[in-house]
Amino acid sequence: MQTTRPLLVALTLGISLLVSPARAADPAAKPAAQEINKVCPVTGKPADPKITLTYAGQTYAFADDASRRKWKADRDASLYQKLGGKAAIDAAVELFYVKMLADDRVKHIFADVNMTRQRKKQKEFLSAAFGGPNPWTGVDMRTAHKELKLNETHFQAVAENLQKSLDELKVPKNLIDQVMVIAASTKDDVLNRPKAK
Repeated sequence: MQTTRPLLVALTLGISLLVSPARAADPAAKPAAQEINKVCPVTGKPADPKITLTYAGQTYAFADDASRRKWKADRDASLYQKLGGKAAIDAAVELFYVKMLADDRVKHIFADVNMTRQRKKQKEFLSAAFGGPNPWTGVDMRTAHKELKLNETHFQAVAENLQKSLDELKVPKNLIDQVMVIAASTKDDVLNRPKAK
C-alpha cells in the first residue's frame, strides 16, 4: 500500500507557516496549556486522570484500561488514521478550498465567508467524520446548509474538487472511495432534501 504521510506532513508544515505567521515569527511561543477531559470518551463515566493516552498531540483520560485500549484500537483502525491523521486532513482541506475558490460553479458561495474559520470548521468536521479523536460539536449538516439554497451542481462541484484534491495528494484509491462514500451520505442534508423514510 502506498504511503501518503511524508508528502502530507511536508505540505501541512508549509501551510501551517502560512496560516500562523505569529507562530512563525516567534518560535519561542508556547502552546496554551491543554485541559484533559473529565469524562471518558468511551464509557461516559468520570475519567481517571492517571489513565491517559496521548494521540495526535493531545492527551485523553479514560475510566479504565479497557476503555483506553478500545479507544486506541478504534483510532488505529479509523479512516482518519489511514489517511494520515491531522496533517493529511489539514493538507486536503487547504487544497480543496484552493480548488473551490477557483471553481465558477461554487466560488460565489464563499464571497462573504471568513475562509480561515471555514477551513477550521471543515477540518474539524472531516476529522470527526473519518473517525478522528474529537467528536463533531458543530451544527448538523442540514442546519449548516439550510440557508444556502444549494443544488445538484453545487454538490457535484464539491465532490469533484474533493476527489481531485485527494488524487493530487496521492491518496490511495481505496481510501478515496471511502471518503467519497461518506461525502455522498451527506447529500440529502446538504441539499436540504426530505429525509428518506
